[in-house]
Amino acid sequence: MMRLRYGDNFAASTQAIAYGEELRLGDVKIKFHPAGHVLGSAQIAVTCKDTCIVASGDYKDASDPTCAPFEVVPCDVFITEATFGLPVFRHGNAADEVKKLLASVALFPERAHLVGAYSLGKAQRVIALLREAGYDAPIYLHGAMEAITHYYQSRGVALGELRPAKGMKKADLAGTITLAPPSATSDIWTRRFPDPVTAFASGWMRVRARARQRGIELPLVISDHADWDGLTATIEATGAGEIWVTHGQEDALVHWCKTKGLAARPLDLVGYGDEDEHEAPPANEAEA
Repeated sequence: MMRLRYGDNFAASTQAIAYGEELRLGDVKIKFHPAGHVLGSAQIAVTCKDTCIVASGDYKDASDPTCAPFEVVPCDVFITEATFGLPVFRHGNAADEVKKLLASVALFPERAHLVGAYSLGKAQRVIALLREAGYDAPIYLHGAMEAITHYYQSRGVALGELRPAKGMKKADLAGTITLAPPSATSDIWTRRFPDPVTAFASGWMRVRARARQRGIELPLVISDHADWDGLTATIEATGAGEIWVTHGQEDALVHWCKTKGLAARPLDLVGYGDEDEHEAPPANEAEA
């Protein structure tokens, strides 16, 4: 269902729309399909007469236990994101990245592990992956994570025992894992943790220079966006003859499409393209 209510600090929709439910506006048919990005995320398919246009929004084709899996929608025109639209971005298996985190926890039981992860979607996916890997200890949350994470639980997403990091004694946090907004892992908030190992879960961690610039000790390549292989495989699977590329590295993906005989062009949207990182959190989250 396309119903999102994240708590007092988040906007709520006024109508629930099921995936696959058809809406009509005159001769135009509209459907939402799972995008596999975060809980409730959707592609929008618009059909008029014999032409179907699908706008992907943000999407990923990788497994994610916290949301409905991505659905390929056959269409004539596919509008795709391209956050990681360069061949260098091949994310690999997120479960293997979680194994790296757990190996570090086992190696440094006297240290706390702080995982920077965006509050909507990424944090909950990391928690779920930890549970799938057999980690059953309590996982601690920065205050900015609590409302949305508890909402995920209310929607039936199993995340195990979660506790607020606030109020914990420093010594009691040795050997634990805490999820926090990325900005929190580099400010004075970290002083409450014993000799913290700083991790960051992001597709951008494929670029090691970014990890070094941020002072990240344990980069985890876990993304909620399709990587290069996911983007190209999805484009081919839709069967679309015309591709519009937006929100990211448009040029490389447009070029790839043209080598496959597809009509392709970048689609510039107001408000996109100026960010340093397209996975960046909202300003109020960074300040929480």
